[in-house]
Amino acid sequence: MMYKNEDDTVLVGKYLAGDEAAFETLLRRHRDRIYGYIRMMVKDGQLAEDIFQDVFVKAVLTMKRGNYNEEGKFLPWILRISHNLVIDTFRKNKRYPTVDGGDDFDIFNIIRDDGKNIDQQLIEDQIHSDVKKLIDFLPDEQKDVLRMRLYSGMSFKEIAEDTNVSINTALGRMRYALINLRKLIEEHNVVLTN
Repeated sequence: MMYKNEDDTVLVGKYLAGDEAAFETLLRRHRDRIYGYIRMMVKDGQLAEDIFQDVFVKAVLTMKRGNYNEEGKFLPWILRISHNLVIDTFRKNKRYPTVDGGDDFDIFNIIRDDGKNIDQQLIEDQIHSDVKKLIDFLPDEQKDVLRMRLYSGMSFKEIAEDTNVSINTALGRMRYALINLRKLIEEHNVVLTN
């Protein structure tokens, strides 16, 4: 591998400068992690493969247009793209569901009531929105660890490597993030039950 020891940020820069091999290295470096995340979410190998390909097409197009934002690191950025495409797929499939009438087909599995009415869903969405807003009040280090863990599904080992700190420091930041988030919830009177 040509750029085996290069940092992701360096590889992105080289790719943006026209070096296709740099992007191939990024793809090889992160493909198992990204595909695994997508597969875990959609639970369908073929669909996961389709979304995986779409993720990298979207990443390439975004980078080529000059819209790549180096706020974060490459992996959280590409995982966010993956997450958004998975959500888009679920939304599309919910609007246009397909039915496989196999041997074990039961119409009630498709039309069952998930138990939430529109009021409950609105309340749940509001709770998630309120908590996301409160996360923005946390110190950057705590906010980053919390988002990497909860929204990107990263392990504490991966978080430690990504932020160049020890695992204990990453765990500590998560602990303080949760403590501070609880305080913010109390201060802002956010009700977390519906």
